[in-house]
Amino acid sequence: MKDRLKLEPTNYAKRKNPWIKRGIFIFIAALLILGALFSSQFIIKKIQSKHVSISSIKKAWSTYDYQSVYELSKKFLEEKPYNNTALAYYCYSCFFLSQAQSDTQSAQNYLDECINNARIAIYNASKSLKPQLYYMLGRAYFYKNTISSHYYADLAVKYLLLAKEAGYEADDIPEYLGLSYAALGMPMDSISSFTEALLIRESDSLLLAIAEQYCEAGENNAAKQYLFRNINNSKNDEIIIKSQLLLGNIYIADGDYEAALDEFNNVLKKNENSADAHYGIGVIYEKQGNIVKARSEWRKALKIQVNHAGALQKLSEY
Repeated sequence: MKDRLKLEPTNYAKRKNPWIKRGIFIFIAALLILGALFSSQFIIKKIQSKHVSISSIKKAWSTYDYQSVYELSKKFLEEKPYNNTALAYYCYSCFFLSQAQSDTQSAQNYLDECINNARIAIYNASKSLKPQLYYMLGRAYFYKNTISSHYYADLAVKYLLLAKEAGYEADDIPEYLGLSYAALGMPMDSISSFTEALLIRESDSLLLAIAEQYCEAGENNAAKQYLFRNINNSKNDEIIIKSQLLLGNIYIADGDYEAALDEFNNVLKKNENSADAHYGIGVIYEKQGNIVKARSEWRKALKIQVNHAGALQKLSEY
């Protein structure tokens, strides 16, 4: 009886032991499953963090984060180098980043990237996207022309006209064309574009640009009308001074030396350190045969601006 009493707990423990083992096994299995789930979620998030989508590029674009658009587009294009949407966003971001650079070389590098990717995008671009790409190319070549030692004004005109012909509308196209035509020495085309720009938005700088091109075309009377408008109405002293200097030169060409002298003296009232005004007064004295006073004015011009081309030329002649 005692032996039986001693054996009963042992048998009970043996019967209970498999359930304990199963419980431990289930617990360990559950821990492993949970660990695997957490690990997989971590891996998925890591993969997602490295994955770039068009929607993520568009999201950065919507917040004007051009640096992020640039980086995301560049990464996206590593896997899909001919995706037109990514190429378009890439070249757009390059253009806007170029405008933010204080260093000319950095600006040129961004513009080169913009141009290269826009040209690639055009090959397979949809009909609706091509006009935008033409416009961006035209702008990129325009700004490249302003900071480069080479000429790109002809390419700016080419792509801006393509954008315009394709129906793309932007208020700044006529002004870009006017400035590009001026750089190419095509004053009448420049005047036509500037006049179109004037209908969209009148500005003092546009009036001055039109006057300059009329001078280039030898249409001095037409130029005077735009200069008078600036001198009488502008609030910008720099524009007024430039207009007075040009008007003074027109009066010299017309032989009206008294009127020319008045314009140059008006400039000196606003800016006594105007080398161009002193140079112009010197030219008046030269025309009147007073070389001593002329040389004096040209020397004043060189004291203000040591590399003034006109004054250097005149002093070398006398």
